[in-house]
Amino acid sequence: MATTPQRTPDIAEHPDMVEMGDRYRRILDGSSAVAVDGLVLLSGLYLAVSPWLVGFSRYAPRLTIVDLILGITVAVIGLGLALRPTVMYRLSWAMVGIGVWALIAPWATAATVRTGRLIASNVITGIVTILLGLAAVAMLMSARRSRAGANRGNRERATADRGNVDRGATNR
Repeated sequence: MATTPQRTPDIAEHPDMVEMGDRYRRILDGSSAVAVDGLVLLSGLYLAVSPWLVGFSRYAPRLTIVDLILGITVAVIGLGLALRPTVMYRLSWAMVGIGVWALIAPWATAATVRTGRLIASNVITGIVTILLGLAAVAMLMSARRSRAGANRGNRERATADRGNVDRGATNR
Protein backbone atom coordinates (compact mmCIF):
# COMPACT_ATOMS: atom_id res chain seq x y z
CA MET A 1 0.00 0.00 0.00
CA ALA A 2 1.48 3.32 -1.04
CA THR A 3 1.41 6.14 1.42
CA THR A 4 0.75 9.65 0.31
CA PRO A 5 3.00 12.24 1.84
CA GLN A 6 1.29 14.36 4.44
CA ARG A 7 1.29 18.03 3.56
CA THR A 8 2.54 20.20 6.35
CA PRO A 9 0.08 23.03 6.94
CA ASP A 10 1.44 26.46 6.10
CA ILE A 11 0.66 29.18 8.67
CA ALA A 12 0.26 31.71 5.84
CA GLU A 13 -2.79 29.77 4.65
CA HIS A 14 -4.48 29.84 8.05
CA PRO A 15 -7.81 31.72 7.80
CA ASP A 16 -6.90 34.09 10.64
CA MET A 17 -3.61 35.02 8.95
CA VAL A 18 -5.36 35.64 5.64
CA GLU A 19 -8.00 37.78 7.35
CA MET A 20 -5.36 39.73 9.27
CA GLY A 21 -3.39 40.37 6.07
CA ASP A 22 -6.55 41.57 4.32
CA ARG A 23 -7.37 43.90 7.20
CA TYR A 24 -3.86 45.39 7.21
CA ARG A 25 -4.04 45.91 3.45
CA ARG A 26 -7.45 47.61 3.70
CA ILE A 27 -6.26 50.04 6.37
CA LEU A 28 -2.79 50.67 4.98
CA ASP A 29 -3.95 51.00 1.36
CA GLY A 30 -6.77 53.39 2.22
CA SER A 31 -6.86 56.99 1.06
CA SER A 32 -5.71 58.39 4.41
CA ALA A 33 -2.68 56.07 4.42
CA VAL A 34 -1.82 57.09 0.87
CA ALA A 35 -2.07 60.76 1.87
CA VAL A 36 0.21 60.22 4.87
CA ASP A 37 2.73 58.32 2.72
CA GLY A 38 2.85 61.09 0.15
CA LEU A 39 3.11 63.85 2.74
CA VAL A 40 5.93 62.00 4.53
CA LEU A 41 7.83 61.72 1.26
CA LEU A 42 7.28 65.40 0.44
CA SER A 43 8.23 66.62 3.91
CA GLY A 44 11.42 64.56 3.76
CA LEU A 45 12.32 65.95 0.37
CA TYR A 46 11.62 69.49 1.58
CA LEU A 47 13.75 68.99 4.69
CA ALA A 48 16.61 67.68 2.55
CA VAL A 49 16.61 70.64 0.17
CA SER A 50 15.47 73.36 2.59
CA PRO A 51 18.99 74.70 3.27
CA TRP A 52 19.22 75.70 -0.38
CA LEU A 53 15.56 76.73 -0.79
CA VAL A 54 15.54 78.89 2.32
CA GLY A 55 19.11 80.04 1.75
CA PHE A 56 21.05 79.10 4.87
CA SER A 57 23.41 76.50 3.39
CA ARG A 58 26.38 78.89 3.33
CA TYR A 59 26.21 80.24 6.87
CA ALA A 60 24.90 77.13 8.70
CA PRO A 61 26.90 74.22 7.23
CA ARG A 62 26.31 71.83 10.16
CA LEU A 63 22.58 72.42 10.05
CA THR A 64 22.68 71.93 6.27
CA ILE A 65 24.23 68.49 6.72
CA VAL A 66 21.78 67.58 9.51
CA ASP A 67 18.77 68.67 7.43
CA LEU A 68 20.06 66.81 4.37
CA ILE A 69 20.54 63.55 6.32
CA LEU A 70 17.24 63.84 8.19
CA GLY A 71 15.38 64.76 5.02
CA ILE A 72 16.77 61.84 3.07
CA THR A 73 15.90 59.52 5.97
CA VAL A 74 12.31 60.78 6.14
CA ALA A 75 11.97 60.56 2.33
CA VAL A 76 13.23 56.95 2.38
CA ILE A 77 10.72 56.11 5.13
CA GLY A 78 7.97 57.78 3.06
CA LEU A 79 8.97 55.80 -0.01
CA GLY A 80 9.03 52.61 2.06
CA LEU A 81 5.59 53.42 3.46
CA ALA A 82 4.27 53.73 -0.08
CA LEU A 83 5.93 50.57 -1.38
CA ARG A 84 5.85 48.19 1.63
CA PRO A 85 3.43 49.63 4.20
CA THR A 86 2.99 46.50 6.31
CA VAL A 87 6.73 46.39 6.92
CA MET A 88 7.55 50.09 7.12
CA TYR A 89 4.76 51.35 9.38
CA ARG A 90 6.73 49.97 12.30
CA LEU A 91 9.32 52.68 11.59
CA SER A 92 6.74 55.40 12.10
CA TRP A 93 8.02 56.04 15.60
CA ALA A 94 11.40 56.95 14.11
CA MET A 95 9.74 59.83 12.28
CA VAL A 96 8.62 61.30 15.58
CA GLY A 97 12.22 61.30 16.81
CA ILE A 98 13.46 62.74 13.53
CA GLY A 99 10.83 65.47 13.75
CA VAL A 100 11.91 66.37 17.27
CA TRP A 101 15.53 66.54 16.16
CA ALA A 102 14.62 68.72 13.15
CA LEU A 103 12.69 70.98 15.52
CA ILE A 104 15.63 71.56 17.89
CA ALA A 105 18.44 71.30 15.31
CA PRO A 106 18.92 75.07 14.80
CA TRP A 107 19.88 75.38 18.46
CA ALA A 108 21.53 71.96 18.89
CA THR A 109 23.92 72.38 15.97
CA ALA A 110 25.05 75.76 17.28
CA ALA A 111 24.33 77.54 14.04
CA THR A 112 26.23 80.82 14.26
CA VAL A 113 23.56 82.77 12.42
CA ARG A 114 19.94 81.97 13.14
CA THR A 115 17.58 83.82 10.88
CA GLY A 116 13.84 83.74 11.21
CA ARG A 117 13.55 81.79 7.96
CA LEU A 118 16.04 79.15 9.13
CA ILE A 119 14.26 78.65 12.44
CA ALA A 120 10.77 78.75 10.91
CA SER A 121 11.72 76.23 8.24
CA ASN A 122 13.10 73.71 10.73
CA VAL A 123 10.39 74.24 13.35
CA ILE A 124 7.53 73.88 10.87
CA THR A 125 9.11 70.89 9.13
CA GLY A 126 9.85 69.27 12.50
CA ILE A 127 6.25 69.73 13.68
CA VAL A 128 4.88 68.40 10.37
CA THR A 129 7.17 65.36 10.59
CA ILE A 130 6.12 64.69 14.19
CA LEU A 131 2.43 64.92 13.26
CA LEU A 132 2.86 62.66 10.23
CA GLY A 133 4.76 60.15 12.34
CA LEU A 134 1.98 60.16 14.92
CA ALA A 135 -0.64 59.77 12.17
CA ALA A 136 1.22 56.76 10.78
CA VAL A 137 1.52 55.27 14.27
CA ALA A 138 -2.21 55.84 14.81
CA MET A 139 -2.97 53.92 11.61
CA LEU A 140 -0.76 51.06 12.73
CA MET A 141 -2.42 50.98 16.15
CA SER A 142 -5.84 51.07 14.48
CA ALA A 143 -4.91 48.06 12.36
CA ARG A 144 -3.69 46.21 15.44
CA ARG A 145 -6.80 47.11 17.44
CA SER A 146 -9.09 45.89 14.69
CA ARG A 147 -7.04 42.70 14.46
CA ALA A 148 -7.30 42.18 18.23
CA GLY A 149 -11.05 42.81 18.07
CA ALA A 150 -11.43 40.30 15.26
CA ASN A 151 -9.41 37.72 17.17
CA ARG A 152 -11.54 38.32 20.28
CA GLY A 153 -14.70 37.95 18.17
CA ASN A 154 -13.39 34.73 16.64
CA ARG A 155 -12.63 33.32 20.11
CA GLU A 156 -16.10 34.30 21.36
CA ARG A 157 -17.75 32.66 18.33
CA ALA A 158 -15.64 29.53 18.79
CA THR A 159 -16.58 29.38 22.49
CA ALA A 160 -20.26 29.84 21.64
CA ASP A 161 -20.03 27.16 18.96
CA ARG A 162 -18.39 24.76 21.40
CA GLY A 163 -21.14 25.53 23.92
CA ASN A 164 -23.81 24.76 21.32
CA VAL A 165 -22.08 21.52 20.40
CA ASP A 166 -21.75 20.54 24.07
CA ARG A 167 -25.42 21.33 24.73
CA GLY A 168 -26.42 19.37 21.66
CA ALA A 169 -24.43 16.39 22.89
CA THR A 170 -26.04 16.45 26.33
CA ASN A 171 -29.55 16.77 24.91
CA ARG A 172 -29.14 13.56 22.93
